[in-house]
Amino acid sequence: MKIFLLLFFLIVNLTVYGQEMPPIAQFSSEDYGGDNQNWMLSQAPNNFIYVANNRGLLEFNGASWTLYDSPNNTIMRAVHVVEDRIYTGCYAEFGYWMTNQFGVLEYTSLLPQLKSRKVEDEQVWNIINYDVWVLFQTNDHIYFYNTETEKFKTIEVQNIIYKLFKVNNRIYFHVANEGLYRIDAGQPKLIAAGDIVEKGRIVNVFEEDNQLSIITRNQGFFSINNGKLKKWNIEADQILNGTSVFTGIKLKDGSYMVGTISNGLLHVTKEGALDYQITQKRGLSNNTVLSLFEDNAQNVWAGLDNGIDCVNAKSAIKTLYDYEGVMGTVYASQVFKDVLYIGTNQGLFYRKLEDRNADFKPIEGTEGQVWSLYKYNDSTLFCGHHLGTFVIEGAKAQQISTVLGTWDFKTIPNDPRLILQGNYSGLNILQNIDGKWQLRNKIEGFKNSSRYFTIDTANQAWVNHEYKGVFRLKLNQQFTEVTELNMEKALPVGKNSSLVAYNNKIVFASEDGVFKSDDKSASFERDSILSTLFTGDNYISGKLIVDETNKLWAFTKANIIYITTDDVSNKPKVNTISIPSYLRKGPLGYENISLIKEDRYLLGTANGYITIDLSQIASTELYQIYLNSITLLGQDEQNQLLDVNAEVELAYKKGIINFEYSVPEFDKFLEVKYQYRLIGLTEKWSKWSNEHRASFENLSYGNYTFEVRALIGNEPSQNLESYSFTINRPWYLSNMAVVFYVLILVFLGVITHKTYKRYYHKKMKHEQLENEQTIMKIKNEKLNQDIESKNRELAISTMSIIKKNEVLNSIKKELKKSRATSEISSAVELIDKNLNTTKDWQFFEQAFNNADKDFLDKLKQAHPNLTPNDLRFCAYLRLNLSSKEIAPLLNISTKSVETKRYRLRKRLQLEHDEGLVEYILNF
Repeated sequence: MKIFLLLFFLIVNLTVYGQEMPPIAQFSSEDYGGDNQNWMLSQAPNNFIYVANNRGLLEFNGASWTLYDSPNNTIMRAVHVVEDRIYTGCYAEFGYWMTNQFGVLEYTSLLPQLKSRKVEDEQVWNIINYDVWVLFQTNDHIYFYNTETEKFKTIEVQNIIYKLFKVNNRIYFHVANEGLYRIDAGQPKLIAAGDIVEKGRIVNVFEEDNQLSIITRNQGFFSINNGKLKKWNIEADQILNGTSVFTGIKLKDGSYMVGTISNGLLHVTKEGALDYQITQKRGLSNNTVLSLFEDNAQNVWAGLDNGIDCVNAKSAIKTLYDYEGVMGTVYASQVFKDVLYIGTNQGLFYRKLEDRNADFKPIEGTEGQVWSLYKYNDSTLFCGHHLGTFVIEGAKAQQISTVLGTWDFKTIPNDPRLILQGNYSGLNILQNIDGKWQLRNKIEGFKNSSRYFTIDTANQAWVNHEYKGVFRLKLNQQFTEVTELNMEKALPVGKNSSLVAYNNKIVFASEDGVFKSDDKSASFERDSILSTLFTGDNYISGKLIVDETNKLWAFTKANIIYITTDDVSNKPKVNTISIPSYLRKGPLGYENISLIKEDRYLLGTANGYITIDLSQIASTELYQIYLNSITLLGQDEQNQLLDVNAEVELAYKKGIINFEYSVPEFDKFLEVKYQYRLIGLTEKWSKWSNEHRASFENLSYGNYTFEVRALIGNEPSQNLESYSFTINRPWYLSNMAVVFYVLILVFLGVITHKTYKRYYHKKMKHEQLENEQTIMKIKNEKLNQDIESKNRELAISTMSIIKKNEVLNSIKKELKKSRATSEISSAVELIDKNLNTTKDWQFFEQAFNNADKDFLDKLKQAHPNLTPNDLRFCAYLRLNLSSKEIAPLLNISTKSVETKRYRLRKRLQLEHDEGLVEYILNF
């Protein structure tokens, strides 16, 4: 154990680099897709960043990098943006790039305009602009390109030109072994000479109070007065004199950023003090700085020997990152007697607050987990530790309690001698006796872990346990025991919940919202304003902190929030600091923030801390979103670039249309989110996302408008970018096809009409025929009825004749039996006369013809040899009368009828087996 503690002490006794740095965004060669070395940087009016890389030109739009290969496959060392042109220079080549209608850069060489001399075996090292001129500096030439006339002028020198400078709209250049020149009236004029500028190298030239000053490679800063150099002796010389400076620029605030070959990046104040130094161990990607550039937002870009870094030099946020892992995760911080104390899982560290270049040192005896730091009346600093409670004096710690796990401390109202502390196993009382603090007693009757607690003037304490709920404890007057214990049923149980006293209220926060104590109901009620901070998707922790200025702090997924009270309305005012949780990387559920000085706050993180200056948080900068490119990927896997500035019509084909957009914003702690919609497909906006691309697959034909907007931190972008396009109908739905389809429909309609017309005509004809047949049937039925009636008449007449003849024959027979007298003979004759009369036959014939009109005619035509008697006999047979019935009609005997039948068969020439009656009936 002793060996372990000794080793542990040796480890934590290592000092921790204590310099707070501006945020640094790092980009490796894998990120930007180019080579390691980056020689020069510039920025376009749309805030896009351009970098001269060994492989070519790099473009950064804030979301993604694009590499354009060098025009002649040589190292590109110079880039400078002038309006819409990006001028670049490499070995034996220079020219400019311009964005085409597809959002892609196209290169134009200027060598064809340089007629007097071709750039042979020369490297372009620098490019600047002056009025209508663009100047290209090579080893021994300066080429002046007139952008209006497209003509060149040239200045040639004998020795090597180290570098070209532009200061206050005047042109300077440094020539080896000669000195510093200025171009006056188109001619070079030597303005400074001597060993420093002849044998040394000028890195950059500045103007300060109407006087030129320079920074040299190895000897620091000098001023130039009447051609003479005077050393500027400054505090930063301690490091500058022993450092090889490769590049340096003067920032807009008057300070200097200096890039070295092996010592990283130096920030020198305008008074000459070293503000901070960023090396590879302190967050820089590489210690060799090849180029520096300050962008429009005052970020400093460093082109490195291996990578590109963006330093947010003017950010309200500063960081201390424990790259070596000595400090660990910060759980507490406090400023006490001008000393900054940092409590971590490794122990307690300290340094002088104002000595920003000093390193943090560990305090012996505090190794292990520190939970809290509590400042009591500016007289005592308490340290809540896993091992117990410590009082901190300078660099020393005195343990006053061995009760494990001291979470926090609260002053007991109306008794300044007592302090209530929460531990792993309940609540304890600290007491001040004769100026010394010591553990007095444990409060009996409560043994739960007391991480969040508070106490009021009525000796009533509240303790939040995230797995059990909120306890309300009534303490006795001596603070030795709990006299009454109740659970707050109105409050939910929640992980990472917390409880604080704020504005004379008890405030509880969890995923379910924020609840405040209500004096009237003696319970808790939901706070409608503060609860909106803890929405479902935005919730990560219910941790609340009340600082020395009575600000209430809360932490969400997207923001750090602090609540102040409005001076006029006395209502809570919600303020947000846009630092997403994945960027601040704080210990979840153990978030901590404390006031350092004035408006500067310290926020603990998993590997150090972040400082925030609230006075610089408010930003009036407006950001624009840009639609960078639109591509159409067809089914053949071929990319088609679309014009980003004009509406286009696309042929209908299955594929993916892809939109790329960005906000050129380079603050490391400022999150950019995008939201889009495609009108024509949906009116609904997408969810906010960090993704800077949107794709749509297999869109149907029609008109579309793509819209995209951005949220930078908590501020919307200044504009909404839109793009309209049309997907034409497929060939089978084209106008010609539609006309063809219409013609086909018309043709089919006509055919259908005719078919239906023919069908209905046929149907009507059929119905007419059926009607006629019905009518005919009715007529036939009527005719049949008439025939039956005629037949009845005929039958009746025939029967009448038969009856009459029978009666006459009977009378005749009776008369013949009597004696013959003249009267009887007359009567017999009269009877014979009536039996032989033809009137009966005529009547019968007329009735028979009505019933069977054509029979007698056809029979006469078929057998013309038939006599009238034969025809009469045939008619009787047609009526299917028997021989007995026929005999009276013919006034002959039945035997005579049979004879007559025989004779008629012969006349008709019937066969032996053919029946006479059947023949007559079927005729």
